[in-house]
Amino acid sequence: MRADRFGATVLLKGPDTIVASPGGAVVISDFGPPSLATAGTGDVLTGVVASFLSKGLVAPTAAAAAAVAHGRAARLVPHVAGLVAGDLVAALPAALDA
Repeated sequence: MRADRFGATVLLKGPDTIVASPGGAVVISDFGPPSLATAGTGDVLTGVVASFLSKGLVAPTAAAAAAVAHGRAARLVPHVAGLVAGDLVAALPAALDA
């Protein structure tokens, strides 16, 4: 597993987002709808992870929480077709408030 090989938490964004940690711990988030398969949405996810890390969360928790928040935000966007990164950023406060 890459997480063990590199001694780092690894997040693989996809239909089921996978967060793997050194030592074998794996978390799978199935919150992400297919509309997240657009340019820039991974950058938003990276920003959410970075935000959680800056608040002191450990890497596996930050990555897993970000994956859930990212997916929840996408589900709150009123339109599915044409979702762009800015739609996610606008929906994040509501996703984190719930």
